[in-house]
Amino acid sequence: MRTLLIFTIILCILGLLFVFESSTTEGLNTFGDQFYLVRRQSIGLGIGIGALIFGLLMPTDFWKKMAPVIYLGTIVLLCMVFIPGIGREFNGATSWISVLGITVIQPIEIAKLGLIIGLAHWLSKHQRIAPFLLISGFPLALVLLQPDLGSALLLAAICGGVYFLAGGKMTWILASGSIAIALASLLIIISPYRTERVLTFIDPERDPLGASFHIRQITLALGRGGWVGEGIGNSRQKVAFIPEPSTDSIFAITAEEIGFLGSTIVISLYLGYISTGWKIASKQIENSQDENDVFRYLVAGGITIWVAMQTILNLGAVVALVPLTGIPLPFFSYGSSSLVMVLLATGILAKIDTQKQTQKRKK
Repeated sequence: MRTLLIFTIILCILGLLFVFESSTTEGLNTFGDQFYLVRRQSIGLGIGIGALIFGLLMPTDFWKKMAPVIYLGTIVLLCMVFIPGIGREFNGATSWISVLGITVIQPIEIAKLGLIIGLAHWLSKHQRIAPFLLISGFPLALVLLQPDLGSALLLAAICGGVYFLAGGKMTWILASGSIAIALASLLIIISPYRTERVLTFIDPERDPLGASFHIRQITLALGRGGWVGEGIGNSRQKVAFIPEPSTDSIFAITAEEIGFLGSTIVISLYLGYISTGWKIASKQIENSQDENDVFRYLVAGGITIWVAMQTILNLGAVVALVPLTGIPLPFFSYGSSSLVMVLLATGILAKIDTQKQTQKRKK
């Protein structure tokens, strides 16, 4: 538990630092206050710390008992974005909920953890493919309707990973994955915006001042960073070149300021978190195969897959290995909903570890 929390604390501190570094110009230009975004992120971090402590205090039996309610609540929140006056559009996707005109939450971030807990509860008892596809497919469809293809693909990867950990047949996973890829390809083809992103990914030189502008500026930021970086606060790309540098492109600013060596340290912290999470998950089924242990194993494994896949997709987009998807970098990217939920998930993961250790001492 301590190792996991150490990685988490360091990532949160660095994340807040680089939200500040990347958002001053954006905050001044958009809100007239260079500290606006970092102030909001600080509030989100405070709430997230409370969520982490809550996750640490609640026994895992609580999450198992509440799993059906959590899953249904997730569905309700995903549906609420389509209610006029409540759902709010941002960057072409109606993915936010606002109350009294104030944007308060992004349901997709809750759905990641809610779906993991719901699937872990069901898959700890049986692994039938038809109910699994229904349980996972309905929230995925709601996310696609927003439309948010990147988040839907991330959710699909999380669901497939949890199903695999539960002992699901590889043939079903491959078949479902093939269908998901075919559907994603169709959605890309029928959407000019998505098609342009893919074409830009294939050939970044095709429209340097238009569709390719974002990824080209990210690449320039990475190149300017060199081995040791330009120094904290010395990024040029954050000033007027990279759109919304504090969100999904934040690692480009990080790499520009601290260089390849500093970026390697940051990536090592993520690898440490993911490795620790996987060790915690693996411990849950050592010398035991009862339903509660399987539930804890699937929740811990699902959280680890979530953080790993989201990190890979974000960093992959920054270094042009995958198309830009708008997926935030856990702990780093600006966004209170994402930060609070990943900290709550970390608290649950740490609690799972401490409960297993307590069980071993009692035996």
